[in-house]
Amino acid sequence: MPLIPDPRHTARPDTGYRTEHDMLGDVAVPADAYYGAHTARAVANFPLTGETLAARPHLIGALAAVKHAAARANAEVGALDGARASAIADACAEIRDGALRDQFVVDLIQGGAGTSTNMNANEVIANRALELLGRSRGEYAVLHPLDHVNLGQSTNDVYPTAVKLALDAHIAELLVALAGLREAFAAKSAEFADVLKMGRTQLQDAVPMTLGQEFGAFAATLAEDEQRLAEARVLLHELNLGGTAIGTGLNARPGYRERAMEHLRRLTGIGTLQSPPDLIEATQDVGVFVQLSGVLKRIAVKLSKICNDLRLLSSGPQAGLGEINLPARQAGSSIMPGKVNPVIPEAVNQIAFEVMGNDVTVTLAAEGGQLQLNAFEPVIHRSLSAGLDHLTAGIGVLTEHCVRGITANRTRLAQTVAASTGLVTALGPALGYETACAIALEAHHTGRPALDLIRERELLTEAELRALTSPASLTGLPAL
Repeated sequence: MPLIPDPRHTARPDTGYRTEHDMLGDVAVPADAYYGAHTARAVANFPLTGETLAARPHLIGALAAVKHAAARANAEVGALDGARASAIADACAEIRDGALRDQFVVDLIQGGAGTSTNMNANEVIANRALELLGRSRGEYAVLHPLDHVNLGQSTNDVYPTAVKLALDAHIAELLVALAGLREAFAAKSAEFADVLKMGRTQLQDAVPMTLGQEFGAFAATLAEDEQRLAEARVLLHELNLGGTAIGTGLNARPGYRERAMEHLRRLTGIGTLQSPPDLIEATQDVGVFVQLSGVLKRIAVKLSKICNDLRLLSSGPQAGLGEINLPARQAGSSIMPGKVNPVIPEAVNQIAFEVMGNDVTVTLAAEGGQLQLNAFEPVIHRSLSAGLDHLTAGIGVLTEHCVRGITANRTRLAQTVAASTGLVTALGPALGYETACAIALEAHHTGRPALDLIRERELLTEAELRALTSPASLTGLPAL
Protein backbone atom coordinates (compact mmCIF):
# COMPACT_ATOMS: atom_id res chain seq x y z
CA MET A 1 0.00 0.00 0.00
CA PRO A 2 1.59 3.32 -1.05
CA LEU A 3 1.96 5.76 1.78
CA ILE A 4 1.58 9.48 1.03
CA PRO A 5 2.29 11.40 4.22
CA ASP A 6 0.98 14.87 4.86
CA PRO A 7 3.95 17.12 5.71
CA ARG A 8 1.62 19.35 7.72
CA HIS A 9 0.17 16.49 9.74
CA THR A 10 1.84 14.14 12.20
CA ALA A 11 -0.25 11.09 12.95
CA ARG A 12 -0.09 9.93 16.53
CA PRO A 13 0.97 6.29 16.94
CA ASP A 14 -2.31 5.44 18.62
CA THR A 15 -4.45 6.85 15.78
CA GLY A 16 -2.63 5.37 12.80
CA TYR A 17 -3.97 5.63 9.27
CA ARG A 18 -7.07 4.71 7.37
CA THR A 19 -6.92 3.38 3.84
CA GLU A 20 -8.72 5.22 1.07
CA HIS A 21 -8.88 4.43 -2.61
CA ASP A 22 -8.85 6.52 -5.76
CA MET A 23 -8.42 5.72 -9.45
CA LEU A 24 -4.65 5.24 -8.98
CA GLY A 25 -4.94 2.81 -6.07
CA ASP A 26 -4.84 2.75 -2.29
CA VAL A 27 -3.69 5.72 -0.24
CA ALA A 28 -2.94 5.86 3.48
CA VAL A 29 -4.55 8.89 5.09
CA PRO A 30 -4.05 9.89 8.75
CA ALA A 31 -7.01 8.46 10.64
CA ASP A 32 -7.90 11.77 12.26
CA ALA A 33 -7.76 13.77 9.02
CA TYR A 34 -10.94 15.08 7.44
CA TYR A 35 -9.38 15.17 3.99
CA GLY A 36 -8.92 12.03 1.94
CA ALA A 37 -7.00 10.31 -0.84
CA HIS A 38 -7.18 13.02 -3.50
CA THR A 39 -6.00 15.67 -1.06
CA ALA A 40 -3.15 13.49 0.22
CA ARG A 41 -1.90 12.97 -3.33
CA ALA A 42 -2.12 16.71 -4.02
CA VAL A 43 -0.08 17.53 -0.90
CA ALA A 44 2.63 15.17 -2.15
CA ASN A 45 2.45 16.49 -5.71
CA PHE A 46 2.54 20.22 -5.03
CA PRO A 47 4.96 21.19 -2.24
CA LEU A 48 5.48 24.52 -3.98
CA THR A 49 4.87 27.75 -2.08
CA GLY A 50 4.32 26.70 1.52
CA GLU A 51 1.02 28.60 1.40
CA THR A 52 -1.97 26.31 1.74
CA LEU A 53 -5.68 26.91 1.36
CA ALA A 54 -5.76 27.43 5.13
CA ALA A 55 -4.05 30.78 4.52
CA ARG A 56 -7.04 31.94 2.48
CA PRO A 57 -10.13 31.75 4.73
CA HIS A 58 -12.21 33.74 2.25
CA LEU A 59 -11.71 31.00 -0.36
CA ILE A 60 -12.53 28.25 2.13
CA GLY A 61 -15.72 30.04 3.12
CA ALA A 62 -16.64 30.58 -0.53
CA LEU A 63 -16.11 26.90 -1.36
CA ALA A 64 -18.32 25.91 1.55
CA ALA A 65 -21.02 28.35 0.38
CA VAL A 66 -20.95 26.85 -3.11
CA LYS A 67 -21.20 23.29 -1.79
CA HIS A 68 -23.98 24.32 0.60
CA ALA A 69 -25.97 25.93 -2.22
CA ALA A 70 -25.39 22.91 -4.46
CA ALA A 71 -26.61 20.46 -1.83
CA ARG A 72 -29.82 22.40 -1.29
CA ALA A 73 -30.40 22.76 -5.01
CA ASN A 74 -29.77 19.08 -5.67
CA ALA A 75 -32.26 18.17 -2.97
CA GLU A 76 -34.89 20.43 -4.51
CA VAL A 77 -34.50 18.92 -7.99
CA GLY A 78 -34.63 15.38 -6.61
CA ALA A 79 -30.99 14.48 -7.20
CA LEU A 80 -30.03 14.18 -3.51
CA ASP A 81 -31.99 12.86 -0.55
CA GLY A 82 -32.84 15.14 2.32
CA ALA A 83 -30.68 13.47 4.96
CA ARG A 84 -27.47 13.73 2.93
CA ALA A 85 -28.30 17.24 1.77
CA SER A 86 -28.85 18.42 5.34
CA ALA A 87 -25.65 16.80 6.60
CA ILE A 88 -23.65 18.42 3.78
CA ALA A 89 -25.30 21.79 4.39
CA ASP A 90 -24.61 21.60 8.14
CA ALA A 91 -20.98 20.68 7.55
CA CYS A 92 -20.63 23.60 5.14
CA ALA A 93 -22.19 25.97 7.68
CA GLU A 94 -19.60 24.92 10.27
CA ILE A 95 -16.75 25.47 7.82
CA ARG A 96 -18.09 28.90 6.88
CA ASP A 97 -18.02 29.69 10.60
CA GLY A 98 -14.31 28.84 10.71
CA ALA A 99 -14.28 25.14 11.61
CA LEU A 100 -11.76 22.67 10.14
CA ARG A 101 -9.66 25.35 8.47
CA ASP A 102 -6.48 23.40 9.25
CA GLN A 103 -7.79 20.53 7.10
CA PHE A 104 -7.43 22.58 3.92
CA VAL A 105 -3.84 21.56 3.29
CA VAL A 106 -3.38 21.79 -0.49
CA ASP A 107 -0.88 24.33 -1.82
CA LEU A 108 -2.41 27.44 -3.38
CA ILE A 109 -0.51 26.81 -6.63
CA GLN A 110 -1.35 23.45 -8.19
CA GLY A 111 -1.87 21.80 -11.53
CA GLY A 112 -5.33 20.72 -12.58
CA ALA A 113 -7.09 24.11 -12.76
CA GLY A 114 -8.03 23.95 -9.09
CA THR A 115 -9.14 20.30 -8.98
CA SER A 116 -7.07 19.62 -5.86
CA THR A 117 -8.74 22.56 -4.11
CA ASN A 118 -12.18 21.30 -5.08
CA MET A 119 -11.33 17.78 -3.93
CA ASN A 120 -9.92 19.04 -0.63
CA ALA A 121 -13.25 20.77 0.00
CA ASN A 122 -15.30 17.77 -1.14
CA GLU A 123 -13.44 15.40 1.17
CA VAL A 124 -13.45 17.60 4.26
CA ILE A 125 -17.16 18.33 3.84
CA ALA A 126 -17.98 14.66 3.20
CA ASN A 127 -16.14 13.40 6.27
CA ARG A 128 -17.64 16.02 8.54
CA ALA A 129 -21.08 15.28 7.10
CA LEU A 130 -20.50 11.58 7.81
CA GLU A 131 -19.81 12.42 11.45
CA LEU A 132 -23.02 14.42 11.61
CA LEU A 133 -24.82 11.33 10.32
CA GLY A 134 -23.23 9.26 13.08
CA ARG A 135 -20.79 7.50 10.79
CA SER A 136 -17.00 7.31 10.63
CA ARG A 137 -14.71 9.27 8.38
CA GLY A 138 -14.03 7.44 5.15
CA GLU A 139 -17.40 5.63 5.00
CA TYR A 140 -17.99 6.91 1.50
CA ALA A 141 -20.55 4.26 0.67
CA VAL A 142 -22.86 6.27 2.93
CA LEU A 143 -21.89 9.76 1.73
CA HIS A 144 -19.31 10.25 -1.01
CA PRO A 145 -17.15 13.31 -1.74
CA LEU A 146 -17.85 13.08 -5.46
CA ASP A 147 -21.20 11.32 -5.78
CA HIS A 148 -22.89 13.55 -3.22
CA VAL A 149 -20.85 16.62 -2.20
CA ASN A 150 -19.74 17.30 -5.79
CA LEU A 151 -23.04 16.25 -7.34
CA GLY A 152 -23.98 18.26 -10.44
CA GLN A 153 -20.68 20.12 -10.29
CA SER A 154 -17.21 20.26 -11.79
CA THR A 155 -14.04 21.94 -10.60
CA ASN A 156 -14.45 24.10 -13.69
CA ASP A 157 -17.55 25.82 -12.36
CA VAL A 158 -17.02 25.40 -8.60
CA TYR A 159 -13.48 26.78 -8.42
CA PRO A 160 -13.95 30.01 -10.43
CA THR A 161 -17.23 30.64 -8.63
CA ALA A 162 -15.53 30.28 -5.25
CA VAL A 163 -12.59 32.42 -6.35
CA LYS A 164 -14.93 35.23 -7.41
CA LEU A 165 -16.83 35.09 -4.14
CA ALA A 166 -13.57 35.09 -2.16
CA LEU A 167 -12.24 38.07 -4.10
CA ASP A 168 -15.51 39.90 -3.48
CA ALA A 169 -14.95 39.54 0.26
CA HIS A 170 -11.35 40.76 -0.08
CA ILE A 171 -12.53 43.78 -2.08
CA ALA A 172 -15.05 44.71 0.61
CA GLU A 173 -12.17 44.91 3.10
CA LEU A 174 -9.97 46.93 0.75
CA LEU A 175 -12.77 49.40 0.10
CA VAL A 176 -13.06 50.03 3.85
CA ALA A 177 -9.31 50.60 4.08
CA LEU A 178 -9.29 52.96 1.10
CA ALA A 179 -12.16 54.97 2.59
CA GLY A 180 -10.26 55.28 5.86
CA LEU A 181 -7.14 56.59 4.12
CA ARG A 182 -9.18 58.98 1.99
CA GLU A 183 -10.87 60.37 5.08
CA ALA A 184 -7.50 60.78 6.83
CA PHE A 185 -6.13 62.78 3.90
CA ALA A 186 -9.32 64.84 3.75
CA ALA A 187 -8.95 65.66 7.45
CA LYS A 188 -5.37 66.78 6.87
CA SER A 189 -6.54 68.84 3.91
CA ALA A 190 -8.88 70.75 6.20
CA GLU A 191 -6.18 71.09 8.88
CA PHE A 192 -3.67 72.53 6.39
CA ALA A 193 -6.13 74.68 4.43
CA ASP A 194 -4.37 77.94 5.39
CA VAL A 195 -0.78 76.77 4.93
CA LEU A 196 0.80 78.30 1.80
CA LYS A 197 3.57 76.42 0.02
CA MET A 198 5.18 76.19 -3.38
CA GLY A 199 3.77 73.70 -5.84
CA ARG A 200 6.31 71.95 -8.01
CA THR A 201 6.47 70.54 -11.53
CA GLN A 202 9.42 68.39 -12.61
CA LEU A 203 10.73 68.91 -9.05
CA GLN A 204 11.17 72.63 -9.75
CA ASP A 205 9.27 75.49 -8.11
CA ALA A 206 6.09 76.21 -10.05
CA VAL A 207 3.33 78.28 -8.46
CA PRO A 208 1.94 78.63 -4.94
CA MET A 209 -0.74 76.39 -3.49
CA THR A 210 -1.77 75.33 -0.02
CA LEU A 211 -0.65 72.21 1.75
CA GLY A 212 -4.37 71.55 2.21
CA GLN A 213 -4.83 71.46 -1.57
CA GLU A 214 -1.96 68.99 -1.88
CA PHE A 215 -3.48 66.64 0.67
CA GLY A 216 -6.94 67.19 -0.78
CA ALA A 217 -5.64 65.90 -4.12
CA PHE A 218 -4.50 62.72 -2.38
CA ALA A 219 -8.02 62.24 -1.02
CA ALA A 220 -9.59 62.90 -4.42
CA THR A 221 -7.40 60.41 -6.27
CA LEU A 222 -8.20 57.71 -3.71
CA ALA A 223 -11.92 58.40 -4.17
CA GLU A 224 -11.50 57.68 -7.87
CA ASP A 225 -9.83 54.37 -7.06
CA GLU A 226 -12.69 53.41 -4.76
CA GLN A 227 -15.10 53.94 -7.66
CA ARG A 228 -13.01 51.87 -10.08
CA LEU A 229 -12.69 49.05 -7.54
CA ALA A 230 -16.43 49.04 -6.87
CA GLU A 231 -17.07 48.77 -10.61
CA ALA A 232 -14.69 45.82 -10.96
CA ARG A 233 -16.31 44.15 -7.96
CA VAL A 234 -19.70 44.04 -9.68
CA LEU A 235 -18.18 42.19 -12.65
CA LEU A 236 -17.21 39.34 -10.30
CA HIS A 237 -20.88 38.63 -9.63
CA GLU A 238 -21.37 36.80 -12.94
CA LEU A 239 -20.83 33.12 -12.08
CA ASN A 240 -20.64 30.03 -14.27
CA LEU A 241 -21.98 27.73 -11.54
CA GLY A 242 -24.12 25.05 -13.17
CA GLY A 243 -22.04 24.95 -16.34
CA THR A 244 -20.08 21.95 -14.99
CA ALA A 245 -17.08 20.90 -17.11
CA ILE A 246 -17.13 23.24 -20.10
CA GLY A 247 -20.38 25.16 -19.78
CA THR A 248 -22.83 22.65 -21.26
CA GLY A 249 -24.25 21.73 -17.85
CA LEU A 250 -23.56 18.02 -18.32
CA ASN A 251 -24.64 15.90 -15.31
CA ALA A 252 -26.60 18.72 -13.65
CA ARG A 253 -30.35 18.21 -13.32
CA PRO A 254 -32.76 20.66 -14.99
CA GLY A 255 -33.46 23.52 -12.61
CA TYR A 256 -30.33 22.91 -10.57
CA ARG A 257 -28.43 25.96 -11.83
CA GLU A 258 -31.26 28.39 -11.07
CA ARG A 259 -31.84 26.97 -7.60
CA ALA A 260 -28.14 26.86 -6.77
CA MET A 261 -27.82 30.54 -7.68
CA GLU A 262 -30.83 31.40 -5.53
CA HIS A 263 -29.30 29.63 -2.53
CA LEU A 264 -25.91 31.22 -3.17
CA ARG A 265 -27.44 34.69 -3.21
CA ARG A 266 -29.12 33.97 0.12
CA LEU A 267 -26.03 32.43 1.73
CA THR A 268 -23.65 35.19 0.68
CA GLY A 269 -26.03 38.12 0.93
CA ILE A 270 -24.93 39.23 -2.55
CA GLY A 271 -28.18 39.88 -4.38
CA THR A 272 -26.50 40.69 -7.70
CA LEU A 273 -25.07 37.21 -8.31
CA GLN A 274 -26.22 36.00 -11.71
CA SER A 275 -25.61 33.43 -14.44
CA PRO A 276 -24.01 34.61 -17.69
CA PRO A 277 -25.89 34.43 -21.00
CA ASP A 278 -23.27 32.01 -22.42
CA LEU A 279 -21.92 29.45 -19.94
CA ILE A 280 -19.39 28.05 -22.40
CA GLU A 281 -17.85 31.49 -22.90
CA ALA A 282 -17.96 32.19 -19.17
CA THR A 283 -16.15 28.94 -18.32
CA GLN A 284 -13.13 29.79 -20.44
CA ASP A 285 -13.07 33.57 -19.95
CA VAL A 286 -10.94 35.07 -17.18
CA GLY A 287 -11.20 38.66 -18.39
CA VAL A 288 -12.76 39.78 -15.13
CA PHE A 289 -9.57 38.80 -13.28
CA VAL A 290 -7.47 40.78 -15.74
CA GLN A 291 -9.76 43.76 -15.18
CA LEU A 292 -9.53 43.47 -11.40
CA SER A 293 -5.77 43.07 -11.56
CA GLY A 294 -5.56 46.24 -13.64
CA VAL A 295 -7.56 48.15 -11.04
CA LEU A 296 -5.32 46.85 -8.26
CA LYS A 297 -2.27 47.91 -10.26
CA ARG A 298 -3.84 51.35 -10.70
CA ILE A 299 -4.38 51.63 -6.95
CA ALA A 300 -0.83 50.43 -6.29
CA VAL A 301 0.71 52.91 -8.73
CA LYS A 302 -1.17 55.86 -7.30
CA LEU A 303 -0.61 54.78 -3.71
CA SER A 304 3.11 54.41 -4.37
CA LYS A 305 3.19 57.89 -5.93
CA ILE A 306 1.54 59.31 -2.81
CA CYS A 307 4.13 57.57 -0.64
CA ASN A 308 6.91 58.98 -2.85
CA ASP A 309 5.45 62.45 -2.30
CA LEU A 310 5.26 61.98 1.46
CA ARG A 311 8.90 60.89 1.53
CA LEU A 312 9.95 63.85 -0.60
CA LEU A 313 7.94 66.41 1.38
CA SER A 314 9.43 65.13 4.64
CA SER A 315 12.97 64.70 3.27
CA GLY A 316 15.92 66.10 5.15
CA PRO A 317 14.60 67.33 7.42
CA GLN A 318 17.35 69.99 7.57
CA ALA A 319 18.94 69.40 4.15
CA GLY A 320 15.85 68.35 2.24
CA LEU A 321 12.41 69.80 1.63
CA GLY A 322 11.33 69.38 5.22
CA GLU A 323 7.84 70.74 4.56
CA ILE A 324 5.99 68.12 6.60
CA ASN A 325 6.89 65.90 9.52
CA LEU A 326 6.00 62.21 9.47
CA PRO A 327 5.45 60.46 12.79
CA ALA A 328 8.68 58.92 14.09
CA ARG A 329 8.08 55.17 14.28
CA GLN A 330 11.54 53.75 14.99
CA ALA A 331 15.26 54.53 15.00
CA GLY A 332 16.46 54.92 11.43
CA SER A 333 20.05 53.78 11.63
CA SER A 334 22.42 51.55 13.51
CA ILE A 335 25.25 54.04 12.97
CA MET A 336 23.75 57.54 12.53
CA PRO A 337 22.40 58.94 15.82
CA GLY A 338 19.05 60.69 15.66
CA LYS A 339 18.21 59.54 12.12
CA VAL A 340 14.54 58.70 11.52
CA ASN A 341 13.44 57.16 8.24
CA PRO A 342 10.04 57.26 6.48
CA VAL A 343 9.59 53.54 7.10
CA ILE A 344 5.82 53.38 6.71
CA PRO A 345 5.68 54.89 3.21
CA GLU A 346 8.69 52.76 2.26
CA ALA A 347 6.86 49.59 3.31
CA VAL A 348 3.77 50.58 1.33
CA ASN A 349 5.94 51.31 -1.70
CA GLN A 350 7.14 47.71 -1.56
CA ILE A 351 3.59 46.36 -1.38
CA ALA A 352 2.78 48.44 -4.44
CA PHE A 353 5.76 46.97 -6.31
CA GLU A 354 4.50 43.48 -5.49
CA VAL A 355 1.01 44.24 -6.80
CA MET A 356 2.45 45.60 -10.04
CA GLY A 357 4.44 42.38 -10.47
CA ASN A 358 1.38 40.28 -9.68
CA ASP A 359 -0.43 42.04 -12.52
CA VAL A 360 2.15 40.63 -14.95
CA THR A 361 1.53 37.15 -13.51
CA VAL A 362 -2.24 37.49 -13.92
CA THR A 363 -1.83 38.77 -17.47
CA LEU A 364 0.39 35.86 -18.51
CA ALA A 365 -1.84 33.31 -16.78
CA ALA A 366 -4.94 34.70 -18.46
CA GLU A 367 -3.28 34.68 -21.88
CA GLY A 368 -2.10 31.13 -21.32
CA GLY A 369 -5.62 29.68 -21.28
CA GLN A 370 -6.49 27.26 -24.05
CA LEU A 371 -9.75 26.19 -25.65
CA GLN A 372 -12.60 25.64 -23.17
CA LEU A 373 -10.73 26.23 -19.89
CA ASN A 374 -7.98 28.27 -18.32
CA ALA A 375 -5.84 25.90 -16.25
CA PHE A 376 -3.98 28.67 -14.46
CA GLU A 377 -6.67 30.13 -12.23
CA PRO A 378 -4.86 28.98 -9.05
CA VAL A 379 -1.96 31.40 -9.65
CA ILE A 380 -4.44 34.08 -10.72
CA HIS A 381 -6.29 33.65 -7.43
CA ARG A 382 -3.07 33.63 -5.41
CA SER A 383 -1.82 36.79 -7.09
CA LEU A 384 -5.08 38.70 -6.69
CA SER A 385 -5.83 37.59 -3.15
CA ALA A 386 -2.28 38.36 -2.00
CA GLY A 387 -2.48 41.80 -3.58
CA LEU A 388 -5.82 42.54 -1.99
CA ASP A 389 -4.65 41.34 1.42
CA HIS A 390 -1.39 43.26 1.33
CA LEU A 391 -2.92 46.46 -0.01
CA THR A 392 -5.58 46.34 2.71
CA ALA A 393 -2.99 45.83 5.44
CA GLY A 394 -0.58 48.40 4.01
CA ILE A 395 -3.23 51.07 3.61
CA GLY A 396 -4.36 50.49 7.19
CA VAL A 397 -0.80 50.91 8.47
CA LEU A 398 -0.27 54.02 6.33
CA THR A 399 -3.46 55.56 7.68
CA GLU A 400 -2.91 54.85 11.37
CA HIS A 401 0.88 55.01 11.70
CA CYS A 402 1.64 57.81 9.26
CA VAL A 403 -1.05 60.03 7.75
CA ARG A 404 -3.05 60.74 10.90
CA GLY A 405 0.09 61.98 12.64
CA ILE A 406 1.53 64.21 9.91
CA THR A 407 2.26 67.80 10.92
CA ALA A 408 3.18 70.83 8.81
CA ASN A 409 6.47 72.70 9.16
CA ARG A 410 4.73 76.05 8.82
CA THR A 411 7.77 78.27 9.35
CA ARG A 412 9.80 76.55 6.65
CA LEU A 413 6.89 76.61 4.22
CA ALA A 414 6.39 80.35 4.70
CA GLN A 415 10.09 80.97 4.12
CA THR A 416 10.22 78.95 0.90
CA VAL A 417 7.16 80.72 -0.52
CA ALA A 418 8.63 84.12 0.22
CA ALA A 419 11.99 83.18 -1.29
CA SER A 420 10.78 81.32 -4.37
CA THR A 421 10.96 82.90 -7.81
CA GLY A 422 7.82 80.88 -8.54
CA LEU A 423 5.90 83.58 -6.73
CA VAL A 424 6.61 85.90 -9.66
CA THR A 425 4.30 83.84 -11.88
CA ALA A 426 1.32 85.18 -9.93
CA LEU A 427 2.51 88.72 -10.69
CA GLY A 428 3.02 88.10 -14.40
CA PRO A 429 -0.25 89.64 -15.60
CA ALA A 430 0.41 92.81 -13.63
CA LEU A 431 4.11 93.12 -14.49
CA GLY A 432 4.12 91.72 -18.00
CA TYR A 433 6.03 88.60 -19.01
CA GLU A 434 9.36 90.26 -19.86
CA THR A 435 9.53 92.26 -16.64
CA ALA A 436 8.42 89.28 -14.55
CA CYS A 437 11.07 87.10 -16.20
CA ALA A 438 13.80 89.66 -15.50
CA ILE A 439 12.78 89.90 -11.85
CA ALA A 440 12.73 86.12 -11.50
CA LEU A 441 16.19 85.72 -13.05
CA GLU A 442 17.70 88.44 -10.86
CA ALA A 443 16.15 86.92 -7.76
CA HIS A 444 17.51 83.53 -8.73
CA HIS A 445 21.05 84.81 -9.37
CA THR A 446 21.27 87.14 -6.37
CA GLY A 447 19.32 85.10 -3.87
CA ARG A 448 17.23 88.12 -2.99
CA PRO A 449 13.44 87.75 -2.59
CA ALA A 450 11.56 88.74 -5.75
CA LEU A 451 9.14 90.87 -3.76
CA ASP A 452 12.03 93.00 -2.46
CA LEU A 453 13.17 93.65 -6.02
CA ILE A 454 9.66 94.66 -7.09
CA ARG A 455 9.39 97.05 -4.16
CA GLU A 456 12.78 98.61 -4.95
CA ARG A 457 11.74 99.29 -8.52
CA GLU A 458 8.30 100.47 -7.42
CA LEU A 459 6.74 98.23 -10.07
CA LEU A 460 3.67 97.63 -7.90
CA THR A 461 2.20 99.36 -4.90
CA GLU A 462 2.14 97.66 -1.52
CA ALA A 463 -1.64 97.33 -1.77
CA GLU A 464 -1.33 95.70 -5.17
CA LEU A 465 1.30 93.29 -3.86
CA ARG A 466 -0.84 92.32 -0.87
CA ALA A 467 -3.83 91.68 -3.14
CA LEU A 468 -1.87 89.70 -5.73
CA THR A 469 -0.03 87.57 -3.14
CA SER A 470 -2.98 86.85 -0.86
CA PRO A 471 -3.76 83.16 -0.31
CA ALA A 472 -7.00 83.55 -2.26
CA SER A 473 -5.26 85.08 -5.29
CA LEU A 474 -2.38 82.61 -5.24
CA THR A 475 -4.35 79.41 -4.82
CA GLY A 476 -7.75 80.02 -6.38
CA LEU A 477 -9.43 79.46 -3.03
CA PRO A 478 -12.23 81.78 -1.88
CA ALA A 479 -11.17 84.66 0.34
CA LEU A 480 -11.77 84.06 4.05
